[in-house]
Amino acid sequence: MSTESAPVTTRPLRRDAQRNRELLLAAAREVFAERGLEAPLEEIARRAGVSIGTLYNRFPSRVDLVDAALTELVETSVRIAERALANPDPWQGLVEHFTAIAELQVADRGFTDICVYALPPGSATERAKRRGAELTLALCERAQRAGVLRPDVTLTDLVLLVWAVVRASDGVRAVAPGVWRRHLALLLDGLRSDAAHPLPGQPLDPERLRQAMAFR
Repeated sequence: MSTESAPVTTRPLRRDAQRNRELLLAAAREVFAERGLEAPLEEIARRAGVSIGTLYNRFPSRVDLVDAALTELVETSVRIAERALANPDPWQGLVEHFTAIAELQVADRGFTDICVYALPPGSATERAKRRGAELTLALCERAQRAGVLRPDVTLTDLVLLVWAVVRASDGVRAVAPGVWRRHLALLLDGLRSDAAHPLPGQPLDPERLRQAMAFR
């Protein structure tokens, strides 16, 4: 007797259920962009025009909703890294990449959060983030080999520094919306190898950062 189990088939959502899912994802992207990943789920349900129970039926946890809502935006950041690597100038490629990432963060608080928060390793968003991290690391290592990026800076250093520049400008963005560009330029110039001085302490290990910033 065969012990193989029958293949599991996923039934398509009913039309109304699919519509509710799309409404919830659109509302989640909007609310997360405005208020970050800790935004009230009740507000997302309200904007979608459904009950909170319907939200939980479609997305049992906040992590499930974040993953479904943010994957596409993270994939956009991966394409940004690919374009930056195509720039033959190592320093300009690095600047191009981090400027574009900062632009996304300024426009979308949810993306700002997902750049530092870690979802479960098997989630679509985290898989895309890993690909983006590989490309960004390649950008950094290329710039270091070219002697234009200080050799002791790490990927986690850069991710947290760019995130800090964007978050630091939150309070003044209403009166000076482009001030983050000035601060990012100062940051990047300070990372040039010819301006480097020895750094105190040790760089943060990527896995320790992921564990510290696990999103729940």
